[in-house]
Amino acid sequence: MMLKYFVFFLCFCNASLAFAQAANLTDAKYLAVLKVVTDHKMEDAEIKPDLEKLREHQRFKKELQKMVGKLNNSRPSEATNRKIMRILQKAGKDVYNELK
Repeated sequence: MMLKYFVFFLCFCNASLAFAQAANLTDAKYLAVLKVVTDHKMEDAEIKPDLEKLREHQRFKKELQKMVGKLNNSRPSEATNRKIMRILQKAGKDVYNELK
């Protein structure tokens, strides 16, 4: 009888783990789509000259470094990091669904 509960518990744990892994893969998929599409669009002839100007703009570079400095990959549970990840995942999902 006890073995039956133990086997059920193991099956439940495996199902939960598989669901969590699938959710993580989906999130990673959306982030990857967002990165690839962003990289592709940054090569757009209309946008590229403006991007080159921004890359040389010292004030913008300092602002960007300050913004990125607020993110901490070693502490993903921090409120700002969680909010940014939700925004990126939603944007990636929207782009994925639009291009699918």
